[in-house]
Amino acid sequence: VSKPAFSIITCTWNSAATLADTLASVASQTCQDVEHIFVDAGSTDATLALIDAYGGDKRVLRGVQGGISRAMNAGILAARGEVIAHLHSDDYYADDTVLQAVADRFADGAIDWVYGHIQVLKDGVLLPPQPARPFSYRSLAAGKAFIPHPAVFVRRAAFERAGLFDEGLRYAMDIDLCLRLGAVSRPARLDRSLSLFRDHAGSLSSANKLKARQEEFRVRRRHMQKAPLAFGLYCLRYLKRMRQLRRETARLNC
Repeated sequence: VSKPAFSIITCTWNSAATLADTLASVASQTCQDVEHIFVDAGSTDATLALIDAYGGDKRVLRGVQGGISRAMNAGILAARGEVIAHLHSDDYYADDTVLQAVADRFADGAIDWVYGHIQVLKDGVLLPPQPARPFSYRSLAAGKAFIPHPAVFVRRAAFERAGLFDEGLRYAMDIDLCLRLGAVSRPARLDRSLSLFRDHAGSLSSANKLKARQEEFRVRRRHMQKAPLAFGLYCLRYLKRMRQLRRETARLNC
């Protein structure tokens, strides 16, 4: 049996309210050389029924416990595709040609990972695209460059070189992975929107911004040897952001 070009991994847990958009965006792609892997943490709503009714090449890993990093790793380990992407049940692709555009970029066999722009859907309003800057490891280490995880596509061999997600992390696992990937392989950037991300009260990184920032600091500190000056610049930015977040938190608690 031939291996698919793409393995799309979708982590779910009681995701019925948003999953339909995720499914439709994959099903409508002009490139259909895809397997869709669902990693479910034990949904009790209509999530699994939606997945059961979904066509195409799919597999479902049920009852995967232990957090989002473990779920994403379970999907990677189960994947058969040459290129792996995570599209969570809150997210969906920007248009029908995303996978074909990514496949065309990967046609250069020297490329190990590809990323592009992201758009945020907040309170029902689609915000303008957030441009992903050209890659620089120094800018990434300094927190000046942001690589949006739903718009990242990684060749399987790159995971073998850089490792999987750190299952001890809850918020900054994508930053940690990008810093490891960037240290072993320079990515290619697509100058276009690849995915849309829903920012809502239930989003993990939005639900506890202080803890997310603190974990991000610990992650960047573990990689500081690769770009010490960039980490120093990040520290200054981190202190400013934390002061602002603490003021906002104090206002909300008044």
